[in-house]
Amino acid sequence: MLTISGSTRSRSRFCDGVSRRDFLRIGGLGLGGLSLPQVLQAEQRAGLRKSPKSVIMVYMAGAPPHQDMYDLKMDAPSEMRGEFRPIPTSVPGIEVCELLPNLARIMDKCVPIRSLYGAPNGSHDSFMCFTGKVGSTLTSTGQPPGGWPSIGAVMSDLMGSRNPNIPAFVGLAPRAGHPPYGSSGKPGFLGFSHGPFKPSGPGKDDLTLSSLTSARLDARKGLLESFDQFRRDTDASGVMEGLDDFHQQAFGLLTSSELAEALNLEKEDPKVRERYGKGDAKNVGDGAPRNLEHFLLARRLVEAGARCVTLNYGRWDFHSNNFSGMRSHAPWFDQGLSALIEDLHERGMADDTLVIAWGEFGRTPMINKDAGRDHWPRVGGALLACGGLQTGQVIGATDRTGGEIADRPVHFGEVFATIYHQLGINSNEVTIQDLSGRPHFLVDGYKPMRELI
Repeated sequence: MLTISGSTRSRSRFCDGVSRRDFLRIGGLGLGGLSLPQVLQAEQRAGLRKSPKSVIMVYMAGAPPHQDMYDLKMDAPSEMRGEFRPIPTSVPGIEVCELLPNLARIMDKCVPIRSLYGAPNGSHDSFMCFTGKVGSTLTSTGQPPGGWPSIGAVMSDLMGSRNPNIPAFVGLAPRAGHPPYGSSGKPGFLGFSHGPFKPSGPGKDDLTLSSLTSARLDARKGLLESFDQFRRDTDASGVMEGLDDFHQQAFGLLTSSELAEALNLEKEDPKVRERYGKGDAKNVGDGAPRNLEHFLLARRLVEAGARCVTLNYGRWDFHSNNFSGMRSHAPWFDQGLSALIEDLHERGMADDTLVIAWGEFGRTPMINKDAGRDHWPRVGGALLACGGLQTGQVIGATDRTGGEIADRPVHFGEVFATIYHQLGINSNEVTIQDLSGRPHFLVDGYKPMRELI
């Protein structure tokens, strides 16, 4: 029992007899060395681990043309306007590209953002989409030791998996010729144990025990734990602790069939599989595949207990033949994403699963000599759905050419602050520590979007 004695002056005492000074001393010295803010954070994290919330993030590799998706400019000059016509949606006053009829039909369940900004330059990088921070997937320059963690890693750290047999963070992107196009988001300074499990990569073969019996697996686990204990005792960096967690997760996955079941699309209703479609499992150039089965896998993984699933779709870098590129990408994208959103609603998962689809920046208003649109970091677009958001509205606007923000700029960081808010996380209060022990807020001072919450 902890006994506290203090001042007897009545004006400084609480109703239970503890003085204000002693209360503050408890907060400062803490339980086990924790300050009061740390205790409150620990309590919040414990509550987050019981939360049913999840995120599915679709990275549209290469940056889609916002003027040819959710923000068509029919009053722009012909050299900017493009070939596509707008169509009405289920929400009066909102129009989208004619290549997106399924999303148009369910626009009451969606939120197009037409004024997204924050890309530091015109370099192709998934980093902003996965972290909301300024930086790069390819370099740690300007980042804290270990690099910024992606949203999947943050959710893994703060919330954990809803099912111990399912990884908290799953990345469905296969390897790509341009590495950021194949990134699922990195763990950064949060370490190995919070990185993405990638069933499309080397991790897929690791799900099979082959000739290894469970008895031999137990023996190997015991031997590994002995070595890990020795290395942990001699390691002062803390790296081994992360590796131990990683090993525990690996053994958990090997001895459970739940992950394999979630990844097995043969278990799905054929009518549901047909609704999502297949698309194409081959990478588009140095980009990602147009694999519609990844949308279905994302839903199955979240349903099984994953916190964050990222998937990468296509290669939208249409410097030439923008309009034929759109015709090859948009209809399948429309089918897969609309099927996912409707499926989440029909299964009662929509309030707890936030969906976002976006690329790293927008495209130029001017159509170039090769019938393409070039990089345009000044403004781009995004689509949000589900997650308990106030849907059926458009956020932001651009000028008549689609080249400049005319109303309600939305930074990547605001979107992340909104996502964290919907997960029950105050991104301007909760911190995560880098490898040097320095705490960092989850976003750089941005607030949740009041229009959506």
